[in-house]
Amino acid sequence: MTKHDTHTHDDAPLIDPVDVPAALGLLTRLPIKVDTTRAVARGAQAAWAWPVAGLVPAGLAAVTGFAALGLGAGPIWAATLAVGAQVMVTGAMHEDGLADTADGLWGGQDTARRLEIMKDSRIGAYGVIALILALLLRISALAALLPLSGAFGAILVCGLVSRVPMVILMASLPNARKVGLAQSVGRVPVKTAGLATALGGVATLIFAPWALLALFFWIAVPVLALAALARTKIGGQTGDILGASQQLSEIAALAVFAALLSQT
Repeated sequence: MTKHDTHTHDDAPLIDPVDVPAALGLLTRLPIKVDTTRAVARGAQAAWAWPVAGLVPAGLAAVTGFAALGLGAGPIWAATLAVGAQVMVTGAMHEDGLADTADGLWGGQDTARRLEIMKDSRIGAYGVIALILALLLRISALAALLPLSGAFGAILVCGLVSRVPMVILMASLPNARKVGLAQSVGRVPVKTAGLATALGGVATLIFAPWALLALFFWIAVPVLALAALARTKIGGQTGDILGASQQLSEIAALAVFAALLSQT
């Protein structure tokens, strides 16, 4: 694979001002004005900004949840509205990836069939079950987290760190198919993945330094399992695998914060 194919250039800067709006345009439904030509030229080098883009849906979810609590809604209602707001601003992109991943990895008998299922817009039983379980876990964790002191910062950290594995998986796993979003962006350079990871660490140290080790450990567990499954069953990652990694990471992060903050 050539350097042109992977959109990487040794002399390109690590950070470019177009990266954050490009990430918001890619990962949310917000009407963000992006210099398309410049963003395409940056390709996978701009992936460091994906965790930064995660602050927007997380912030909206936090504001929605706290507003609902302030209006007298119970924690479950507030958490449900918060998750709903997050889904709307992202266009359910990551949820769709989780559903397709569940359908493909468990519904196909060989690599070609699994990739075919993951590309199919229809959802199967595995996908439905995965979505239901993921939504229940996110809402339950948020319901436990919202009433606790320090919840706002924790939710922001969850939005940021849950998108770090997407960058790491794109750097560490080959693309499983020759078309699609992940392939068009290209393979993430190691230094870009390192920057994304550092951003996750710095954000955690700012808002919740006491949670750093637990947070990164419990995010790593499901992401490593997903990476192993993806490599074994389809030979690498796809956009759906990346979306699934975000969902699993967010669930793990919310659960960690709900557990740790409840003890303070």
